[in-house]
Amino acid sequence: QAQLVESGGGLVQAGGSLRLSCAASGRTFSSYDMGWFRQAPGKEREFVAAIRWSGANTAYTDSVKGRFTISRDNAKKTVYLQMNSLNPEDTAVYYCAADLNWQSVTGRGRLPDYWGQGTQVTVSS
Repeated sequence: QAQLVESGGGLVQAGGSLRLSCAASGRTFSSYDMGWFRQAPGKEREFVAAIRWSGANTAYTDSVKGRFTISRDNAKKTVYLQMNSLNPEDTAVYYCAADLNWQSVTGRGRLPDYWGQGTQVTVSS
């Protein structure tokens, strides 16, 4: 099993940056593909970014390509989401997710098995 705890959210002005972290517990963290999802008020949860267990492959939703970067440190059992050039449309609760299935963490299959509690990101104009 994996338990996930996000941190790093906050309030930032448009054009600013934030780095989210997701700390995982469990001995098999390095086996899991990891993803970030977000949910804005009144909207469905959507896929943002994902990274393979090895770090060899990444995926992003179109709206964040070139602005967000996902990375991981398996030794620290942590996955990161570096968010640059933030705009108000990025305002949402951001969730970290883990699964052994790549389709799940990229939002194309069933929901991932494990989720964090979420961290709020608010971008002011």
